[in-house]
Amino acid sequence: MTEAVSNLVIVGKVTSPYGVKGWVKVYSYTDPFTNLLHYSPWLLKQHGRWAPLQVLSTRVHGNQLVAQFQGIHDRNATAVLRGVEIAVTRDQLPGTGEDEFYWFDLEGLDVVTRKGELLGVVDHVMATGANDVLIVKGQKEYLIPYVLGEFVENVSLHAGKITVNWDPDF
Repeated sequence: MTEAVSNLVIVGKVTSPYGVKGWVKVYSYTDPFTNLLHYSPWLLKQHGRWAPLQVLSTRVHGNQLVAQFQGIHDRNATAVLRGVEIAVTRDQLPGTGEDEFYWFDLEGLDVVTRKGELLGVVDHVMATGANDVLIVKGQKEYLIPYVLGEFVENVSLHAGKITVNWDPDF
């Protein structure tokens, strides 16, 4: 089974071997990081193709997860998994409420000022602790706090744009 790339959401990656029995450390992009454990199957990109890899067991290890996959029984076999991204299908994710968006929904949207000036497109979103920040790339790079009502006035996925209260000279 392989999935169309547009239907996949990257939710983590394999970072390194863990022990000698084929376990690997997994870094989760979900919040909280243990939410990754709620998704099945995990799809891993190997040899240029996304394919499911059966997870036999997982557990929390510090601020990461460790996992054991079917067919991977020793440390040497984990070498091909180092750095491999983990994805799930979009329909596995919980729905969002009004004015709630997944970060990946915002990536690629045009960012315009309330006067209609195009600042650029959302390259990615960064967590800072206090609030998320839109990284907007255009003629220059803008870091715009994702604060609805103050800096972010409107998000329209349908129109493909975010309207912001932001001075282009910042």
